[in-house]
Amino acid sequence: MDAINSFNACIEKSIKDNWDKDALTDYLGATLQYHDVARKIEKLHILFANSGLKKGDKVALCGRNSSSWAVAFFATLTYGAVAVPVQNEFKPEQIYNIVNHSEAKLLFVGDVVATAIDGEQMRQLEGIIYLPDFSSILSRSESLTNARENLNALFGKKFPKFFRAEDVNYFKDEADDLALINYTSGTTGFSKGVMLSYRSIRSNLAWAIADIKPHIKPDSKVLCILPMAHMYGMICEFICQFCFGSHLYFLTRLPSPSLIAQACRDIHPAIIMSVPMVVEKIIRKNVFPRVQSTATRMLLKMPVVSKKVKEKIRAIVMECFGGNAYEVVTGGAALNKEIEDFLVSIDFPITSVYGATECGPLVTFSDYKDFVPGSCGTPALNMEVKIVSSDPEHVPGEVITRGENVMLGYYKNEEATKEVLDKDGWYHTGDLGTMSVDGHLFIRGRIKNMLLGSNGQNVYPEEIEDKLNSMSMVSECVVIQRGDKIVGLVHPDFDEAKEMGFSQSDLQEIMEQNRIELNAMLPSFCHLSAIELRDEEFAKTPKKSIKRYLYQEK
Repeated sequence: MDAINSFNACIEKSIKDNWDKDALTDYLGATLQYHDVARKIEKLHILFANSGLKKGDKVALCGRNSSSWAVAFFATLTYGAVAVPVQNEFKPEQIYNIVNHSEAKLLFVGDVVATAIDGEQMRQLEGIIYLPDFSSILSRSESLTNARENLNALFGKKFPKFFRAEDVNYFKDEADDLALINYTSGTTGFSKGVMLSYRSIRSNLAWAIADIKPHIKPDSKVLCILPMAHMYGMICEFICQFCFGSHLYFLTRLPSPSLIAQACRDIHPAIIMSVPMVVEKIIRKNVFPRVQSTATRMLLKMPVVSKKVKEKIRAIVMECFGGNAYEVVTGGAALNKEIEDFLVSIDFPITSVYGATECGPLVTFSDYKDFVPGSCGTPALNMEVKIVSSDPEHVPGEVITRGENVMLGYYKNEEATKEVLDKDGWYHTGDLGTMSVDGHLFIRGRIKNMLLGSNGQNVYPEEIEDKLNSMSMVSECVVIQRGDKIVGLVHPDFDEAKEMGFSQSDLQEIMEQNRIELNAMLPSFCHLSAIELRDEEFAKTPKKSIKRYLYQEK
């Protein structure tokens, strides 16, 4: 931690060191260089100061990934205010809950959010600012109105000749200062505001400098796939890469697998940070149809040529991710075993990361060269990890962790804080895991998701879902419990079904065959009694994990 004494100093240094280099690009749109970012940050600082915003005041941000979002976020922290990132997928009621609970003074909104919200539902706000051009949507103070109307004149008065790198001078943060509040949900009763200090951000950045930066060439291009309002995307793609001096690209719209694949081909990113669902869909749609022919399978069984065939297949997969990535990192959920086994078999540089919002987010990580299939790495820099179990290697127990990354607590919720942070500083994740002798962590499921089999055995639905997701015509699934029965809910791959001319009854027959084959692979207490088809995709969180609580039996 001694190497990073101030997070804002890292932002300041990166801007000065890369002054005339490309910094932020809205994909297929405009590009800001590092000096443009500095200029926009300075204008927002003038707006903040002249509108009466004080150090420590809360500033909420709600919009899709964009250069403007990045500028507003950096402007908030480098001013000394506290950022409150809000997922742009949240409904207006959820946005109101977060803005009001956090006591935010200002709210930055993107174009979609701007048309959906009602400022009257957030009475403590002094203003709402439109992210695309930083214009004022709502102002409840004369000082904010005047500051926005005269912003260019105020900037010209402060810098009468020109704005230079030496004019950049940011708030000096202390380790225990509150940097941001990240809400785990927007729903009243479920939402907890995770308070992350600068110590946590510095430590996560130190991890990236140690484990990621050595493999990223100067002036690299990076595609920001993950939502920046979520800690995984914020740290691993956005903050770290900006501090490295990379050129960041934002998709600015819903990041579908097809859009991501196209952007990768155009940008050739130096590293890929993603959720498993995106990697799985790209491989199933763009790779498997090209490499799963009978001829290819036969060649893979021939020792003389199998190595060359694997190299060719690996090149095809690399091409799908832009052809330039040092490694592909997945996090937020487990990578499907079929996909993982395929990538490992061709020596593709795949690895996984594990974390939690409460750890801002890093808990474990391993470079692909140290990747162990099924695991999510070893403890990250400045972090300890333990399994609460009589036999951590073989008997799953709760994963607990402590270290520099761990949060200060939940905002205005001491009771919830005490439930997860014990007196010795260990954060209780609620995840079940095992750990190998050499420190690799294997997540086995969530304690709350665990089901109880008819004979009292513990059933981990995630393990069943992983197998079911690899079966014919299954797009996604959730395993639930009804009384003493275990049932699989499946959203089929309707696109493929349409191409094959399958009817609803055909799909039912396929799922019954899937159920029989699946049960043959599972202990009797894990057997599915039925598979039910669902027409609609399952509701998901911003990090694309299924909101399984919506489908559990009451």
